[in-house]
Amino acid sequence: MKLNTLTLRQAIKKLRQKEISHAELYQDVHEAIAEKNEALNIYLALDPEAVKKAEAKPDAALAGAPIAVKDNFLTRELITTASAKLLEGFRPPYESTVTTKLQRAGGVIVGKTNMDAWAHGSSTETSDFGPTKNPRNPAHLPGGSSGGSAAAIAADMCVAALGSETAGSIRQPASWCGVVGVKPTYGRVSRYGVVAMGSSLDSPGPMGKTVSDCALLLNSIAGYDSQDATTSDRSVPDFTRGLDRGVKNMKIGLCYVDHPKLAGTPASDAVIQAGKLFEMAGARYIARANLRFLLAKSHYGR
Repeated sequence: MKLNTLTLRQAIKKLRQKEISHAELYQDVHEAIAEKNEALNIYLALDPEAVKKAEAKPDAALAGAPIAVKDNFLTRELITTASAKLLEGFRPPYESTVTTKLQRAGGVIVGKTNMDAWAHGSSTETSDFGPTKNPRNPAHLPGGSSGGSAAAIAADMCVAALGSETAGSIRQPASWCGVVGVKPTYGRVSRYGVVAMGSSLDSPGPMGKTVSDCALLLNSIAGYDSQDATTSDRSVPDFTRGLDRGVKNMKIGLCYVDHPKLAGTPASDAVIQAGKLFEMAGARYIARANLRFLLAKSHYGR
């Protein structure tokens, strides 16, 4: 088994139990990068000191795991370009709050990932350094603007990643690449040191191979930041709690499946099938038309 195929939680457990070493884990990650990056165009910069940094963090929460970071997070030790030639070679004078928290929690930035330039796009085709390909099928797009981070996870070129979302830029590429992405509530995660796309909307967030991995990563990056007045001062809960409770009695809304241009298509059918799986697990799923009615009923109290 190649160690780069591990989930974040699996990697942390094996590192702590000394079943694997950081050198072994990073060797497999770097082999995957060397093998695939030229064709997929995922990483714009790599940290040659990543293994050494990881070996210094065996007891931290993230145990020195290799994390990919979207190239709009300012990082003092690695270039930050936001995938724009205008910033080619730029080394920021300060670190973003999110990457500072990530590293304090024991995560190691293995490299910076490609994106739509300035986060203006949803396909990772507008990068000034060339488009990123979808590892599941290079003839298809990875989505965006966090397409490089989603593709890095799908290609096993890291164990988890960070992205940012203004209007779908985490969830959409995660979906297209077959991984998991979480867009936190605005203000839950600091925007300080993130190249802005829409300051009143931008939300940095975790991306991973599993929901559990994203919850674990969100634990490390969420919280109030005095450098960002829009962050919430509410305490950060443990997002990993309740992961095993299941979905029994939950109401799951399925939006747009009845849209005239989507109804009956493979995409719509796949969403409906997912709803049926929720139903089998004890939840109640509601298609868009019924969801609209329930929202109106709730709003008007009828």
